[in-house]
Amino acid sequence: MNEVEAPQAGARDEGHSAPRRAHLRWLAAAALAVALAGAGGYAGRLQVERHQTDVAAQQAVAAAVKYAVALTNFDSQAMDRNIAVLRDGATGEFRQRYDKAHGLLRMVLLDHQANAQGQVVESVVKSASTNKVEVQLFVEQLVSNLEAPDSLVDFSSVNMTMEKVDGRWLASKVALR
Repeated sequence: MNEVEAPQAGARDEGHSAPRRAHLRWLAAAALAVALAGAGGYAGRLQVERHQTDVAAQQAVAAAVKYAVALTNFDSQAMDRNIAVLRDGATGEFRQRYDKAHGLLRMVLLDHQANAQGQVVESVVKSASTNKVEVQLFVEQLVSNLEAPDSLVDFSSVNMTMEKVDGRWLASKVALR
Protein backbone atom coordinates (compact mmCIF):
# COMPACT_ATOMS: atom_id res chain seq x y z
CA MET A 1 0.00 0.00 0.00
CA ASN A 2 1.24 3.44 -0.92
CA GLU A 3 1.02 6.08 1.61
CA VAL A 4 0.84 9.67 0.66
CA GLU A 5 3.75 11.38 2.21
CA ALA A 6 2.96 14.32 4.38
CA PRO A 7 4.95 17.46 3.69
CA GLN A 8 7.91 17.75 5.93
CA ALA A 9 8.17 20.60 8.33
CA GLY A 10 10.05 23.54 6.82
CA ALA A 11 9.53 22.34 3.25
CA ARG A 12 8.40 25.05 0.82
CA ASP A 13 5.30 24.71 -1.23
CA GLU A 14 6.74 25.56 -4.63
CA GLY A 15 3.34 25.67 -6.27
CA HIS A 16 2.15 28.64 -4.20
CA SER A 17 5.33 30.69 -3.74
CA ALA A 18 5.79 31.77 -7.39
CA PRO A 19 2.35 33.46 -7.67
CA ARG A 20 2.82 34.97 -4.23
CA ARG A 21 6.19 36.50 -5.22
CA ALA A 22 4.68 37.86 -8.44
CA HIS A 23 1.83 39.37 -6.41
CA LEU A 24 4.30 41.02 -4.02
CA ARG A 25 6.30 42.40 -6.95
CA TRP A 26 3.14 43.94 -8.40
CA LEU A 27 2.27 45.47 -5.04
CA ALA A 28 5.79 46.89 -4.70
CA ALA A 29 5.65 48.28 -8.25
CA ALA A 30 2.24 49.85 -7.58
CA ALA A 31 3.47 51.38 -4.30
CA LEU A 32 6.52 52.78 -6.09
CA ALA A 33 4.33 54.23 -8.86
CA VAL A 34 2.06 55.88 -6.29
CA ALA A 35 5.08 57.30 -4.41
CA LEU A 36 6.62 58.64 -7.64
CA ALA A 37 3.32 60.17 -8.73
CA GLY A 38 2.93 61.82 -5.32
CA ALA A 39 6.49 63.17 -5.40
CA GLY A 40 5.99 64.41 -8.95
CA GLY A 41 2.72 66.10 -7.99
CA TYR A 42 4.36 67.75 -4.99
CA ALA A 43 7.31 68.96 -7.07
CA GLY A 44 4.89 70.25 -9.71
CA ARG A 45 2.87 72.11 -7.11
CA LEU A 46 6.03 73.71 -5.71
CA GLN A 47 7.03 74.77 -9.23
CA VAL A 48 3.60 76.35 -9.84
CA GLU A 49 3.75 78.17 -6.48
CA ARG A 50 7.26 79.45 -7.24
CA HIS A 51 6.11 80.69 -10.65
CA GLN A 52 3.07 82.43 -9.12
CA THR A 53 5.31 84.10 -6.51
CA ASP A 54 7.78 85.21 -9.20
CA VAL A 55 4.95 86.71 -11.27
CA ALA A 56 3.56 88.45 -8.18
CA ALA A 57 7.01 89.85 -7.36
CA GLN A 58 7.43 91.22 -10.90
CA GLN A 59 4.00 92.86 -10.82
CA ALA A 60 4.55 94.29 -7.34
CA VAL A 61 7.96 95.72 -8.26
CA ALA A 62 6.48 97.41 -11.33
CA ALA A 63 3.72 98.92 -9.16
CA ALA A 64 6.23 99.92 -6.44
CA VAL A 65 8.47 101.67 -8.98
CA LYS A 66 5.48 103.52 -10.42
CA TYR A 67 4.33 104.51 -6.93
CA ALA A 68 7.82 105.62 -5.85
CA VAL A 69 7.97 107.84 -8.93
CA ALA A 70 4.60 109.33 -7.94
CA LEU A 71 5.88 109.89 -4.38
CA THR A 72 9.09 111.56 -5.48
CA ASN A 73 7.70 113.68 -8.32
CA PHE A 74 5.57 116.60 -7.29
CA ASP A 75 4.81 120.04 -8.55
CA SER A 76 3.38 122.68 -6.24
CA GLN A 77 1.18 123.80 -9.15
CA ALA A 78 -0.44 120.34 -9.44
CA MET A 79 -0.58 119.35 -5.78
CA ASP A 80 -4.20 118.15 -5.72
CA ARG A 81 -3.59 115.80 -8.65
CA ASN A 82 -0.43 114.47 -6.97
CA ILE A 83 -2.32 113.82 -3.73
CA ALA A 84 -5.12 111.99 -5.56
CA VAL A 85 -2.62 109.69 -7.29
CA LEU A 86 -0.85 108.94 -4.02
CA ARG A 87 -4.08 108.21 -2.15
CA ASP A 88 -5.26 105.93 -4.96
CA GLY A 89 -2.09 103.82 -4.76
CA ALA A 90 -2.08 103.41 -0.97
CA THR A 91 -3.76 101.00 1.41
CA GLY A 92 -3.61 99.92 5.04
CA GLU A 93 -1.19 101.57 7.42
CA PHE A 94 0.36 103.87 4.83
CA ARG A 95 -3.03 105.06 3.59
CA GLN A 96 -4.05 105.96 7.14
CA ARG A 97 -0.78 107.81 7.81
CA TYR A 98 -0.98 109.64 4.49
CA ASP A 99 -4.61 110.65 5.04
CA LYS A 100 -3.64 112.18 8.41
CA ALA A 101 -0.56 114.01 7.14
CA HIS A 102 -1.34 115.05 3.58
CA GLY A 103 -3.08 118.32 4.57
CA LEU A 104 -0.04 119.63 6.45
CA LEU A 105 2.33 118.26 3.82
CA ARG A 106 0.33 119.96 1.08
CA MET A 107 0.48 123.30 2.91
CA VAL A 108 4.25 123.10 3.50
CA LEU A 109 4.96 122.15 -0.11
CA LEU A 110 2.74 124.95 -1.43
CA ASP A 111 4.17 127.56 0.97
CA HIS A 112 7.70 126.72 -0.14
CA GLN A 113 6.77 126.22 -3.80
CA ALA A 114 8.48 122.86 -3.68
CA ASN A 115 9.06 120.82 -6.79
CA ALA A 116 10.78 117.49 -7.23
CA GLN A 117 11.63 115.07 -9.96
CA GLY A 118 12.52 111.57 -8.87
CA GLN A 119 13.43 108.36 -10.55
CA VAL A 120 14.03 104.85 -9.28
CA VAL A 121 17.57 103.81 -10.12
CA GLU A 122 17.39 100.31 -8.63
CA SER A 123 14.88 98.00 -7.00
CA VAL A 124 15.30 94.74 -5.12
CA VAL A 125 12.72 92.24 -3.85
CA LYS A 126 13.36 91.58 -0.15
CA SER A 127 10.56 89.04 0.31
CA ALA A 128 7.63 87.85 -1.74
CA SER A 129 4.43 85.86 -1.59
CA THR A 130 1.53 85.80 -4.02
CA ASN A 131 -0.24 88.69 -2.27
CA LYS A 132 2.47 90.62 -0.39
CA VAL A 133 5.89 91.77 -1.61
CA GLU A 134 8.51 93.85 0.19
CA VAL A 135 10.62 95.95 -2.18
CA GLN A 136 13.71 98.07 -1.52
CA LEU A 137 13.93 101.01 -3.94
CA PHE A 138 16.84 103.35 -4.50
CA VAL A 139 15.69 106.78 -5.65
CA GLU A 140 17.49 109.77 -7.13
CA GLN A 141 15.57 113.02 -6.73
CA LEU A 142 16.12 116.61 -7.87
CA VAL A 143 14.49 119.00 -5.39
CA SER A 144 13.95 122.76 -5.58
CA ASN A 145 11.97 125.29 -3.57
CA LEU A 146 11.91 129.02 -2.74
CA GLU A 147 14.95 128.76 -0.46
CA ALA A 148 16.95 126.60 -2.91
CA PRO A 149 15.79 127.42 -6.44
CA ASP A 150 18.68 125.49 -7.98
CA SER A 151 17.83 121.81 -7.96
CA LEU A 152 19.66 119.76 -5.36
CA VAL A 153 20.29 116.05 -5.86
CA ASP A 154 19.07 113.75 -3.11
CA PHE A 155 19.51 109.97 -2.93
CA SER A 156 17.15 107.87 -0.83
CA SER A 157 16.44 104.28 -0.04
CA VAL A 158 12.75 103.48 0.29
CA ASN A 159 11.40 100.27 1.76
CA MET A 160 7.92 99.61 0.38
CA THR A 161 5.50 96.80 1.20
CA MET A 162 3.07 96.14 -1.62
CA GLU A 163 -0.18 94.24 -1.04
CA LYS A 164 -2.53 92.90 -3.66
CA VAL A 165 -5.99 94.36 -3.03
CA ASP A 166 -8.83 93.63 -5.46
CA GLY A 167 -6.34 92.71 -8.18
CA ARG A 168 -4.19 95.85 -7.71
CA TRP A 169 -0.80 96.18 -6.05
CA LEU A 170 -1.00 98.99 -3.46
CA ALA A 171 1.56 100.40 -1.03
CA SER A 172 0.67 99.38 2.52
CA LYS A 173 3.92 100.47 4.20
CA VAL A 174 6.47 103.02 3.05
CA ALA A 175 9.62 103.80 5.02
CA LEU A 176 12.48 106.07 4.06
CA ARG A 177 15.82 104.53 5.01
